[in-house]
Amino acid sequence: MRSTTSILGGAAAALVLILSACTGTAPAPAPSFRTAPAPTDSLDFTMRSFMDQGAVAVVAEVRWPGGTWSRAYGVRDLEAKQPATADDRVSVASVTKSMTAVSVLKLVDDGLIQLDDPVNGMLDSFPTVLRPPGPITVRQLLSHTSGMPTFQEANEKSIEDVARAVTEEVSAQRGLELTAALPWEAKDVGSFRYSDSNYLALGQLLEKLRGKPFAQVLRDDVIDRLGLGATSIDQAARGEPDMIHGYITLRGERLDVTQPPADLGSPAFGAISTMHDVNDFFEALFRGDLVSDTSVNEMTTTGSFPYYGLGLWKWHQGCTEDYRYGGQGAFPSYRTTAISSTDGQQQASMTLVTPPIPTPLEDPESLDKLALWDGQMASALQETLDRLC
Repeated sequence: MRSTTSILGGAAAALVLILSACTGTAPAPAPSFRTAPAPTDSLDFTMRSFMDQGAVAVVAEVRWPGGTWSRAYGVRDLEAKQPATADDRVSVASVTKSMTAVSVLKLVDDGLIQLDDPVNGMLDSFPTVLRPPGPITVRQLLSHTSGMPTFQEANEKSIEDVARAVTEEVSAQRGLELTAALPWEAKDVGSFRYSDSNYLALGQLLEKLRGKPFAQVLRDDVIDRLGLGATSIDQAARGEPDMIHGYITLRGERLDVTQPPADLGSPAFGAISTMHDVNDFFEALFRGDLVSDTSVNEMTTTGSFPYYGLGLWKWHQGCTEDYRYGGQGAFPSYRTTAISSTDGQQQASMTLVTPPIPTPLEDPESLDKLALWDGQMASALQETLDRLC
């Protein structure tokens, strides 16, 4: 996602759902045996609870050795109301960053750059537009520790900006020009500050070193390489029949914000995909099919902020001492969490297409709702994977 205060999109702290029940009658004698709940029961319950709260749709897929479970609730759009399916496409927002990070680590694997190389002299936008307070490395851009602000802070300040922001095009260069209007202070370099602008700069780095448009780089490195037939980065999918539409409200009027022009081709949040393709991506990453083992290790290594590596979020595993990693994407209209074991054996992904609500720019309470849903989604996915350990 973009930042959760933005019109079109970080990540929230995980919350634990505790479910309990009681009856007013004396308990019946215990049976001699019990049927264990299915590992996906709590996930299915969470999906249905989202629908009870007015969600447009919820789609999910879980896979483990020997099994796959997928489900969809809701509709593809609120006009025709065709039922959603588990194979439908959605905007996965900042899950895109995990894919972009793979392309950057492939540059490292190919010896074209090193993680701790500064990019200041490589990118025209740095000396001429951004003017950073010191050397900024590839690693700092990937880990959101460059201190660079995010362009939405300059572009999306009040409710008056909402209608414009969902219709305007924002190229990587334009996003960095907007970023340049904000202070980038030396004291912030080295600290975690989630910023889409970091990944706009990485998109320019990929174009510079590969000599081709970013979208083609991502197709070569990830999408076509893995045969992710339902995944795209720069193709308009809004009108496709298998696209689930997303909505916000603005001063009480519902707006379709399925794929704003600013999203097309964005290295920070532009991907359209399915839960199946997202799980394929993370399975391939952790099986070593995309980058070297050394690069995977770098991606999963965290620094001063313990829950984010290089393009990957980190979760504690409840059944062992190991960790899980994956991506999170968050527009106000789409919330995605994708989690994988480090051996590539288990994946669980879900997208909530939220009820049409005002953006946080119009109603600050929306931010709490979005954070709550993010936490419930991550908690349900984690519980499912723990049961499958």
